Amino acid sequence: MTNQSTGTPDLTDQEPPALDSMLLTVARAAAREAAATIRDAAPRRGSIIWQEKSATDFVSEVDLAAEAAIRAAIAAQLPQASLLAEESAEHFDLASTSTGIVFVADPLDGTTNFLHGFPEYAVSVGVLNDGVLVAGVIINVPANEEFTAMRGAGAQLNGLPIHVSTIDIPTRSLIGTGFPFKNPDDIAPYQAQMSRVMAGVSGVRRPGAAALDLASVACGRFDAFWENMLAPWDIAAGTLLVREAGGIVTDLSGAPAAVAHTAIVAGNPAMHRWLLNTLHA
Repeated sequence: MTNQSTGTPDLTDQEPPALDSMLLTVARAAAREAAATIRDAAPRRGSIIWQEKSATDFVSEVDLAAEAAIRAAIAAQLPQASLLAEESAEHFDLASTSTGIVFVADPLDGTTNFLHGFPEYAVSVGVLNDGVLVAGVIINVPANEEFTAMRGAGAQLNGLPIHVSTIDIPTRSLIGTGFPFKNPDDIAPYQAQMSRVMAGVSGVRRPGAAALDLASVACGRFDAFWENMLAPWDIAAGTLLVREAGGIVTDLSGAPAAVAHTAIVAGNPAMHRWLLNTLHA
């Protein structure tokens, strides 16, 4: 139903499947607006102004414009919802993600890739309802791939069902990872993990956009993935994608991963178990 006084959807009397579906529709519309903003900016990549968030972490005018597009798309349909997005996160109370409807968005995951013309960057929009992940969208912008998931309804790529891989032999597996790039003190422990993983698998890849890494687990391109610290906007949509595609997403302790600042270990059931054990070996 629609609230006649505001013209926006009335959420109070909707059953969970209908509400989840509506939230996925809004998330998809918001992600598509951000993706269009990024595509429009790509031809003028060389003139885009960078800003440093830290020595090796950047934000551009495109990130900010994409986030504004997401915010406007959500506000047009659900003005009562909240938005936790990467570039404005400092103004958001993380504790509030446990109540109400919260969209969790990375408007341009893989900013460094985008600024260098490396074709691995995405828009990621997940939706929490009272702290529970119910919908998620990841758009691989260069490849024009749209990954979607809804609680209890599976995961899709461009509208077709996807599932995690069935590979359960480590020496046949391909593993995704993310390098530590903010704190030099994190490099040595990560290198020890990498040595153990590399010794047991057929290959390790680091494309540089965690949302797409999780999408790759969901559709079987990666058999597993790990990174030692990610943010809520990096993982919200991807976590739901992997789980709805039959995979497992935990932190390094093996506990179900929350939409928070956390380490992530994701994979099909067999490779998740192997990777988690190997990281702790």
